[in-house]
Amino acid sequence: QVQLVESGGGLVQAGGSLTLSCTASGSIFRPNIMGWYRQAPGKQRELVATMSDTRGGSSNYADSVKGRFTISRDDVDNSVYLQMNSLKPEDTAVYYCALIILRTRENYWGEGTRVTVSS
Repeated sequence: QVQLVESGGGLVQAGGSLTLSCTASGSIFRPNIMGWYRQAPGKQRELVATMSDTRGGSSNYADSVKGRFTISRDDVDNSVYLQMNSLKPEDTAVYYCALIILRTRENYWGEGTRVTVSS
């Protein structure tokens, strides 16, 4: 059983920064991808950023966050982080941590952490 626990959400003014953290526990097989998705009110869940556990950690970002958000991971602690800078009101959403096991395509999700950016 895999569990993902997120932290770090909150309320911030536009232009501010937040860092989200997520730690996975349980049977975590490699290779895998860890990352962040978000869902704004009335919208579908969308990819924010992901990072693989291969050497060098290949990352992928949504165009809307490129240059503002940075994803990183620590495979010793099975953790993934999202540094969010220059936040905009349109970044307001519930952010979900995700873990995808590449060989089996199993995916696991955290319960989400809310980020609210005020204008």
